[in-house]
Amino acid sequence: MEGNSPEIVSPQTGPHARLDEVVQRHRDHAWRAPLHAPTVAQFARWQAGHDRFAPLVVDLGCGHGDSTLGLAERHADARLLGVDQSAHRLARLAPDGFAVHGRAALMRAEAATVLRLLAAHGLRIDVLYLLYPNPWPKPEHLMRRWHGHPVFPLLLANARRILLRTNWGTYADEFAQAAHWLGRAADRQVLAPDADVLTLFERKYRSSGHARFELVSDDA
Repeated sequence: MEGNSPEIVSPQTGPHARLDEVVQRHRDHAWRAPLHAPTVAQFARWQAGHDRFAPLVVDLGCGHGDSTLGLAERHADARLLGVDQSAHRLARLAPDGFAVHGRAALMRAEAATVLRLLAAHGLRIDVLYLLYPNPWPKPEHLMRRWHGHPVFPLLLANARRILLRTNWGTYADEFAQAAHWLGRAADRQVLAPDADVLTLFERKYRSSGHARFELVSDDA
């Protein structure tokens, strides 16, 4: 039902006090955790049919996949890859965990492993969409946010453009601060109430009267 989404509540009123420390540690120590084996197999399935010479747009945390199909209309010359770890959310558009809809592929996979595999295979992301990631608003969950995750330096390095949307301003501010620490600028704005929506969640947040924030970061 639209219009009944609660606001995000957190004891954090600004960027986390340990953010810079966490980002610096991840910058200085490469992440060497084992790759998620089922994701490696899914990635190989996708790569076998991927046109590596076409622009690549990645919708990370694509939910049901509707956002990925919508983004295909915005990026007429690109190949789209939507990634989500939930079989339930992907059940309609990718019932066996993988499906191709025109230029868009939907894949059930672990997102951090996908990012590592794309970089390892020399597949640069032209536009990376982070549309309403789980904000993990409790302070103790900083490292579950994308900018606090060990894969964050690689995420920045392998994406020419990043477009993030969130309904928690602190998340956007932290992301911008973390990107700055790694030498990359990011512009954050508050979207107008009538600005377009890119996901079903965003439509619900707009109907609920939430402020919506957009951050854009381009590789200089």
